[in-house]
Amino acid sequence: MENQDTPKLGNQICFPLYVIAKEITGMYRPFLDRLDITYSQYLVMMVLWEEEGLTVNQIGEKLYLDSGTLTPLLKRLEAKSFLQRNRKKEDERVVQVFLTQEGKDLQKLACAIPGKMKEKLNFSDEDLLELKMTVDKILNKVENKK
Repeated sequence: MENQDTPKLGNQICFPLYVIAKEITGMYRPFLDRLDITYSQYLVMMVLWEEEGLTVNQIGEKLYLDSGTLTPLLKRLEAKSFLQRNRKKEDERVVQVFLTQEGKDLQKLACAIPGKMKEKLNFSDEDLLELKMTVDKILNKVENKK
């Protein structure tokens, strides 16, 4: 006999969101492989392309990552010469992150990715905007529950 209180996978909002995130991240892979970066590294680079000189903590806040997760990402990107980490002179506990010329050059190559992803998804601008607004609404509600 089936327990009516048992959660069913098909009734959960978390599962399709998980699958979508996993599948879309996978769709980025061929484009990011050409740039020699992972999806997580791409997210870090996008934050820095918007505003460089951020601290490790500021980047972590924007990406919802703790320093234990973010630091290895930054180290790998620094090893690839895409960024440079510098301790602040005023407070050596604070590390700021700056793009190198290679990191700035990577931005030019990455500019094509959003268009390629839109083409791959085959959604209209309106559909993508509506989806983004819905996802942002969910994220805001989740954030307000913390």
